[in-house]
Formats: sequence, C-alpha cells, structure tokens
Amino acid sequence: MAWRGWSQRGWGCGQAWAAPVGGRGCEELTAALAPPRLFGRRFNFIIQQKCGFRKAPKKVEPRRSDTGTSGKAHKRSALIPPVEETAFYPSPYPIRTLIKPLFFTVGVRVHFARSYLPCYKCSVKILCPINKWWNNLSDGQRTVTGIIAANVLVFCLWRVPSLNRTMTRYFTSNPASKVLCSPMLLSTFSHFSLIHMAANMYVLWSFSSSIVNLLGQEQFMAVYLSAGVISNFVSYVCKVATGRYGPSLGASGAIMTVLAAVCTKMPEGRLAIIFFPILTFTAGNALKAIIAMDTAGLILGWKVFDHAAHLGGALFGIWYVTYGHELIWKNREPLVKIWHEIRTDGPKKGGGSK
Repeated sequence: MAWRGWSQRGWGCGQAWAAPVGGRGCEELTAALAPPRLFGRRFNFIIQQKCGFRKAPKKVEPRRSDTGTSGKAHKRSALIPPVEETAFYPSPYPIRTLIKPLFFTVGVRVHFARSYLPCYKCSVKILCPINKWWNNLSDGQRTVTGIIAANVLVFCLWRVPSLNRTMTRYFTSNPASKVLCSPMLLSTFSHFSLIHMAANMYVLWSFSSSIVNLLGQEQFMAVYLSAGVISNFVSYVCKVATGRYGPSLGASGAIMTVLAAVCTKMPEGRLAIIFFPILTFTAGNALKAIIAMDTAGLILGWKVFDHAAHLGGALFGIWYVTYGHELIWKNREPLVKIWHEIRTDGPKKGGGSK
C-alpha cells in the first residue's frame, strides 16, 4: 500500500505532469479505455508511467555531406553521386589550400612530358572477330580504347555500395576534402551517370583520330593526363575564390582540351551535335560557342557542370597547340632533367666512380 500510494503520488499523471482531459485524470482516462479484466489496479504504476513521462525528442545533428560546409547547401547535380563523406574541412586560409595542388599540377605536366609512355598496340590475338575489329581501328581509336576501358571500370566500381565512400574520397575532386592531389587525376576517369560517361566517351572517340594524327600517341597521352589535372586545378581555384565547395568528377575537362586543340588547328572542319546530327557548323564557331556558354555558366553559378574545369581544359588545349608543343614537347629534355633531379633529391655533387 505504501509503495502503491507513493507511485500514484510521485509517478502519476497528476496536474504536475499532464493536464486532465475532459475533467478526468490520466488514471480515469486509462481505466475507461482499457479492458477491465486485463488492466486492474495492479497495472496502474505501468500505465501511469507511460502517460506521465514523455521522452524529449532526440536531437539529430545533420551530418556534413560531401557538398562542403559553406553557408548555403550546395545544390547537387544529377551527375554527382549522392554519397556523404566523413567530413570536409575547408581551410581557414583558402589560398594555402591551392599550394599543394599547384605543385602536383606542375609535377604531373613535367612528368608526362617524358617520352617513355608506351603505345597501345594489340599484341595478343584473342579471337578472330575481335582481332579483325582491332586491326580496322585507327591509331587514335586504339589509343583511346584503354582510356574508355578505364572509365567503364571506374563506373562499375561506383555501382558497389560498399565502395561509395572510398570512391567519393579519391575519385571526386573537391578543395574542401582531406585528399587533394590524387583525385585531380583519378576523377578524370570517374563518372557516376551512364549518360555523362557515354557522352564524354563518344566525343573522345570521335576526336581520337584527329588528335593522335596531330600530336602522336605518346604526346596525346601526356597532354590528356595533364589536361585532367590542369582543368581540376582551375576548378579548385574557382571554388576557393567563390566559396562554392562541392565535388566534381568526369573526363569533360580533359576532353575539352582535345576538342579545343582540334578546333584550333582545323577551324574550318565541320562538326555536329550528338543528338542533332543534321545541324552542322564549323569547328571554330563550335569552340567559341562552348567557351561562351561555360563562361556564362561560371559567372551565373550554374550547378549542372563544372564550367571552370571546362574553361580550364579548353584554354589549355588552345595554348598547347599554339605554343605549348614548341615550348614543352620539343624542348622537354631540360624539364625532364630538372624533374628527375627533384625526384632523386637534387643533382649529384662530385664526379668520378666508386
């Protein structure tokens, strides 16, 4: 009796805990709603405890997603994977964030200026139809086949749920991420959307013969990989300058370099849109339209594409076929020597043999 009285006074739904409903307390309301044989007075303690205590709603703190931690949430494009990473930490000194990627960009460009990159040739005969198809390809198409295969492989890895966090960390470029340098190159082979990958690979395949005839296989591979890093660095700079942090991925920046290089060298060539092949226009006008559209997208803050990366790739392609080939590729020996000395901890002091 003492226990029951204490429980009714201290734990009931009296005036201190809940207002009576219709002039009745919680005990009367519960007794009226519950079956009399099942809920007797021995269950008053349990019933009153449920009515008397209401747990405060647990506050769920929103996780910081891969879109950065700026004031406004980054509007995710349909081409970007809806995956959250652990956390992104924008630096309080944004300019310092670009120092490491800058040295990585310069190092990659000098490194790929070396002429040891192998040519892609079919040396293994698997099946007669495949071998026949391979022999009918041009040198440019054979060269980009390996690039397309790498993109397809990375696209398949995006479909594995357990790898999404790793793919976001290493295969999307974002200046607010902990990993800055390697995604600048790896994101060039990364696509989350099938349409995005198919469109980029179609353009690359279409311009492969022209660009390889213009530069050669080795120089094309060096320019393509360098263009991916350079376009991502331009994207880094624009994101840090505007504070619009967000992940980017895709081969569009490197492909824009290829497209711009071909259009600059052959401005009178005829091009057509992928889905509207009836409409044709000159390569020079197409390049001007693309640059104008990406410039407008960068100024107006369009979120569908990374317009800064597109512009960086296009400007690099124009500069390379105009000046870069003469300055870098034909005079690459001094650059390669400097890069080799940096990799081997400086030049060797002293002469003679041991």
